[in-house]
Parts: sequence; C-alpha cells; structure tokens
Amino acid sequence: MPQPLRLLHLIRSVNAINGGPAEGVRQTVLSARALGHVGDVLTLDAPDDACVAAFPATTHAVGQGRGNYGWNRQLDSWLRDRAANYDALVVHGLWQYHGVAARRAALAARRPYYVFAHGMLDPWFRQAHPLKHAKKQLYWLAAERAVLRDAQAVLFTTEEESRLALRTFKPYAARHEVLGYGLALDDEARQARDEDFLQQHPALRGRRLLLFLGRLHAKKGCDLVIDAFAAVAVHDPQLHLVMAGPDSDGLMATLVQRAQRLGVAKRITWTGMLQGRVKWGALRAAEVFMLPSHQENFGIAVAEALAVGTPVLISNQVNIWREIVAAGAGLAEVDTLAGTRALLSRWLALPPPERAEMRAAAQRCFESHFRIDVSVQRLHTLVAATRTAVAAAVISQPCNTSQTK
Repeated sequence: MPQPLRLLHLIRSVNAINGGPAEGVRQTVLSARALGHVGDVLTLDAPDDACVAAFPATTHAVGQGRGNYGWNRQLDSWLRDRAANYDALVVHGLWQYHGVAARRAALAARRPYYVFAHGMLDPWFRQAHPLKHAKKQLYWLAAERAVLRDAQAVLFTTEEESRLALRTFKPYAARHEVLGYGLALDDEARQARDEDFLQQHPALRGRRLLLFLGRLHAKKGCDLVIDAFAAVAVHDPQLHLVMAGPDSDGLMATLVQRAQRLGVAKRITWTGMLQGRVKWGALRAAEVFMLPSHQENFGIAVAEALAVGTPVLISNQVNIWREIVAAGAGLAEVDTLAGTRALLSRWLALPPPERAEMRAAAQRCFESHFRIDVSVQRLHTLVAATRTAVAAAVISQPCNTSQTK
C-alpha cells in the first residue's frame, strides 16, 4: 500500500459564498481522507468564523490579512514553524499573499509546493478588465511570476485551461499538470429529493423549472439567462426560471429591474444561496441547468447538475463543454444572447424521449469525467513521485570524504 501523504492546502477563505475554490478544497480533503491521506487547510478566515468550525478538515485560521492582497504576518509565522511537517503545500488561487508566503516557506523548508490556478490565468480577464490586467502585469513581474516558476507544478482542471494560461502574462515559465476536477456525492446529496426544494417554494410544483445556480456575477451571463428566458417564456406558460445564488456583487437589483422591464418578473424566483439538501433538491427538481458564462475554467455547479442527472445548457466558454456535448449530456453555444436563446430553443424543441435520454447521459458523463477521486489520486501520485525523486537524489549523492596525501 502506498505511504500516506500529508498535504497542506492554502486558501484565502473556506467560506462557500466565495465560490468554487472553497468547495473544491472541501471535496479534495474529503476524497484524500478516503484514500488514506491527510489534507490540512490553512486559511485567512477569522478563527471564530462558522465556516472554519464547519469545514471537514483540520483547519488552521490565522485571521484576515491586510487589504485585498491579504498580507498577514501570522501566516508567515505559522508557515515558518510548520511547513516542514508536510510532504507538500498546495496553493489555491493567485494574486494574493498566501502564494508568496507559501513559496518562501516551501523553499526554506525544502518542500515542494503546487499552485492550483482555478481559472485565474484565463485571458478573458485581460479583455474584460484591461486596467486590472495592467496592474496584475506589474504584480506578475514583481512576485507572481516567481510563485509559478518555482512551483513543482501549476495545476489545471482541463487541457483547455492549461492552454489558455500560456497566453495571458509575459514572460511565462511554469510546469503544467492537468489533474481534472469534480466532486463526490455525499449522503446528503444522494438522499436529497425534489421535495427538499419544493417544500420551501410550493408555488413551483408542477412548473417546468430552468435553473441558474451560482454567484450572481457579470461573468456568469446572468443577464443572458433572463433575456433568453423572456424570449421563450411566451411559448409555454409552465416555464419558470429559478435564479439561485449569493448576490455578493450587488447585481441582483439590476437583474430584477431587467426582468420587470421584459415582463417576466413574476416568472422568476430568486432564492439566494442554496446549501445542503435544498440545493441538491433544486438541482433534481430542475428540468435543465443553465450557465451561459463568459469565462469558466470548470464550473463545479455544472458537474453537480450532471451528477444528479440534470442536463446542462452552457456556453462554449465553460472549459468542460466539449466533454459534455460529446457525451450527449447537454448543449453548448456561444456566450451571446443569440447563443443563449438558441440553447433554450434547442432544448424546448427536443421530444420528451430525447430529453429523458439526455438526463441518463448526464449521469454517465459525470461518472466518466468529473469524479473528484480521480483528480485527487492524480495529485497525490504527483506528490509521491516528487518525494521519491528527491529521496533518490539524496541517496545518490556521494558522501564527503577527506583526502590524505
């Protein structure tokens, strides 16, 4: 049996409201435990935050850092004292201080470290936010370039994400590894039923539910969802749109006004963030899941929908669209209003037997491509190979001997 590994995952926050990386870390440490490994977490959340106590791993919280960058002296101190206790460090995300701190500590402790990019090297951000990109280019030259260059590997969820990362910042030098990504269904997810969601929203029983589930953010194409829904809703009075997700950027008010202007406000339900059985119930109750995102390196909610047999309508900017379309588990179009309308029109035009087959294909697609245990096993195999190579190099070095004349 392979020797168990002890990894330290560094992430700015384990609060699920911050999106996919926190959920990815949660899934990773649980899967690692099932495989016999240890995954501790180091976060800049406050030690008394509820999300820290609820996180399913040994979680060390050193408190909020300074500003958006997250500079934190306690983080440096913690890593200086304990980094050598781990076989490797895994940094989740870019552009913040915990990556710089991890690099410094790993090099001092002679431990490998890895950087999980989580889509943050996608060139879309350069096009969408040119001023922010200019600022990041300066930071790239000052610090982030070295963080990626000296990492044992920069980790990506898909080949597409890895390929796109090469185009964003210059100069660029890093070793890439594609691990895949996904999730594992826990008991709560497996046992949840439509009723767990419908009991909270009884007026939606009997409706044909279209579900958006994710942060209400401009890059997610929320406006496209509403506009496309308004265009097709007239053809079937039973169609109803569920917009589920936290409004962390204050976008909801604008979206509600948009729906009112288009005359579909009464056919849209805004649920806020859904968690636990209610979230899984919503995914099961939905006829189809929608995410016409302008940029998505993976889309954990897409995989969640597939896992319970709900087909997906996504843009071709969601980097797993090729696998989904090839499996017959969903449809993909360009991330425009015309593309999003085409997604809904194509779905609604499918005969019921074809929609049923797509539901079955969704679960098959999940099992084939998006199980987290496969990704986690690849990560630990990578770390184990590094550890073996380092040990072999140490053994092969000749001992120092004194020479006499």
